[in-house]
Order: sequence, then C-alpha cells, then structure tokens
Amino acid sequence: MTQINGVLGPINPDDLGFTLMHEHVMVCASGLLESYPDLLGQDREARAIATLKKAHDEGVDTMVDATTFDLGRNPELLRTVAEGSGVNIINVTGWWLDVPRFLNGVGPNQMATEFIRDIEEGFRGTDIKAGVLKCAADFEGVTPSLEVMARAVSRAHNETGVPIMVHSFPTGQVARQQIKIFREEGVDLTRVKIDHSNDTTDTEYLKWILDQGCYLGLDRYPGRYVSPHMRTVTLKRLMDDGYGDRLCPAHDCICLHVHKEQPDGSIPEEHEFTRMNPEQYLYIHRFVIPDLLEMGATEQDIKTLFVDNPRRFLAGE
Repeated sequence: MTQINGVLGPINPDDLGFTLMHEHVMVCASGLLESYPDLLGQDREARAIATLKKAHDEGVDTMVDATTFDLGRNPELLRTVAEGSGVNIINVTGWWLDVPRFLNGVGPNQMATEFIRDIEEGFRGTDIKAGVLKCAADFEGVTPSLEVMARAVSRAHNETGVPIMVHSFPTGQVARQQIKIFREEGVDLTRVKIDHSNDTTDTEYLKWILDQGCYLGLDRYPGRYVSPHMRTVTLKRLMDDGYGDRLCPAHDCICLHVHKEQPDGSIPEEHEFTRMNPEQYLYIHRFVIPDLLEMGATEQDIKTLFVDNPRRFLAGE
C-alpha cells in the first residue's frame, strides 16, 4: 500500500481518518518566524498545539498544510505541532503566488528538481518530506512565472506520483488555463485537486472541472465572497448530481499569522483571520456537517467527503 509522507513520517492511508484537505498552521513571509517572530504573537507553538489539539479532540485526525516556501513554510514547527496535538500533518512543496524577481529565468526543470528533493529526501536541513505538490494562479490568470511553477509541479508529479493541489480563482474560471497546462505535461487529472472552488456557486463550471477527472477543494469556510450557507448548498448540489466521490471540503484556516497594529496603536491578541473564523478548524464540524445532514445527506456521505475522498486522492486509489 502507498505510504503518504507526513511531517512525523510515513502515514498508512487507512490511518488518515477524518481529513481536512487545505489548512495552514502558519502563514507569513518566508523566514519571518526566524527573524521577527513576535510579529506572529506570543506563545506561538503553544497556541498552535492547543488549537489543533482541540480540533483533534473533536474529531479531526489529519490535515494537509498547504504552506509553501513563499508562504513561510516551517517544517520543524509543523513537526512540533503534530507531535503535541495528535493531528497528522501533511505538508506541501511547490509554489504559491509570490515568485520573486530573483527567480526570473529559472526554468521548470530546475524547480521540478527542487520539489522532487523535498519529496524524496526532505526539506533542506530536515528529514521531513513533502506529501503533496502545490501550484497556484489567481485573478490575473496563469502569469509566465506561475506557468513555470505549474509545469515544474507537473513534472515533479510525473516523476514521483505525488498528487497536486491547485490554488485557483473560480470567478475567472482560471482552472481552464491550469488544466490545459496539466494536459500538455501529461498529468493524470485524477491526481489533481482544484482548490477554493466554493468561492463560486457556478455549478456548471465546477462540474466541467469534475468532468475532466479532477477533485474539487471546496475549502473556504466560512469564506468571504459567498455566504457559508450557499457554499454548503453548492456542495450538496454537486453531491446530488453524482460528484460526491471527488469533493473535499475544508476551511483554508490559518492558526498563526501576523498581528497587525490597529489605528490606535494597539496590537490585538488575535489576528484578523481568527476574528473572521473563531471556530477555526472546527467550523465544518459545528456548522457545515449539521447543515448537510439537515439537507438530506447521510452519515455515509459525510464519511465519503472527509475520510474516503482524502484517502483516495492522497494515496492514488
């Protein structure tokens, strides 16, 4: 059976349990934790452990941490938090949106080599290995620098078999461009998950993505652009249309982030993303699952969304 790279070592797919497929323990600039840690608030490790332990105590077994290098990835922090909380954490390699000018001219084969090393050998200076690849594009579409990263991720996938999660912009139907690149690179689209897809209620577009073979990450709860209720209505409509076996709800929650100074000069104890979602990794347990059950979903449907689908996607079943 395929083993999945977690921050504490290989994970048997049958041991994943209830899995959230797009979350973050920490998001910041690369190196910020080491150089200016107090910008992330006090008692950082303890806060993160307590938050994830609370989630674990209420039923969260595993989460995919979607934090790439340019989002401040810190593998040692993730290992500490996983050990302290009991939550399996699977970290990604690849790239988000912040491609610095210093990488201008670096090609997809170069970046693919780096990503493959993260998967096969571990993040530099550690033995912690990536278990998922990630690439991204947003409202501006697939820019030249982001295309390099998408092709690099595709080639690393073809070499390693590790699945791909994709930051996308559904309002602009950007996944059409991204999927075109994956096809050109020979990627197996059943190993691709297009994320942030519940930022739209356009089920025609979402079903087009699913019809290409991809999974959907419906991973922004409670979110900002679409109401939480309509996100769940869209999820249930896709389930009712026969796509329930390729849907992966999550939050895109951030536990540790910069605490920004207020106009009066005070520094809040909670950062803005916690204020937007005080339930953090438990919003789905407390609101989404009850709403789905009220809409007619079964307990087996819930298991499919949060246990079976993540296992099949991550393990390539």
